[in-house]
This record gives sequence, structure tokens and C-alpha cells, in this order.
Amino acid sequence: MDIRIGITNSPREINFESSQTAQEVETIVATALESDSKFIKLNDSKGKLYIVPVSSFGYIEVGSESARRVGFVA
Repeated sequence: MDIRIGITNSPREINFESSQTAQEVETIVATALESDSKFIKLNDSKGKLYIVPVSSFGYIEVGSESARRVGFVA
């Protein structure tokens, strides 16, 4: 699943693929926002750990879990 995190006051965004489900990511983010946590931790599909401060969230986009098609569409 693709995850894209927009950072406030920054022209760049964090973009990575994760093996976590959309529901897991949504739960992590919602819990952090409701409990006034300082940061969230998300893992990508290669084992990297991303620690993102909650105060810098501009937006979080969680992509679909379906596999991408390869080839031409007729």
C-alpha cells in the first residue's frame, strides 16, 4: 500500500510503500492525533522505520491495497 505524508512548511513529502493495512495506518494516525502524541511510527515494506512528528502533518494519503496493473490497457 502506498502512503504519502505531506509535511507543513516543506515542499517535499514522504512517500513509501508499506506492508501495513489501511486500517492499521488509520488506527495509528487517529490514536496519535486523539492522544496528543508527539510522533507516529510507520514501517515500509523493506523494513525501514519512519518516525514523523504529529505537529508537522499537512496531510496523510493512504493508497489502495490493490495490486498495480502492468502492461497496456485495451
